[in-house]
Amino acid sequence: MSTATDPQPPTPPQHTPQPPPPPRAAADPLVVLLLVLVVGLVIGGAGYLCVAHPSLSGPVEAVAGVTAAMATVIGVVVLRQR
Repeated sequence: MSTATDPQPPTPPQHTPQPPPPPRAAADPLVVLLLVLVVGLVIGGAGYLCVAHPSLSGPVEAVAGVTAAMATVIGVVVLRQR
């Protein structure tokens, strides 16, 4: 019994070079504008309600703080996805 021999040695697998990742896009001006607008309106509305209705000062400040933080987090998430 004889075994067949391969006349050519096996070649190592070829690695194709991966293209570099695309550059990160700059922040979309519309997203930044809307984020600034929302945060400004929330802070302005909270300020107005605190001055016009002093008894609502505590709850309004709490809601405004949470809303501003949430808008900032949403803005950062949207900008990081691009």
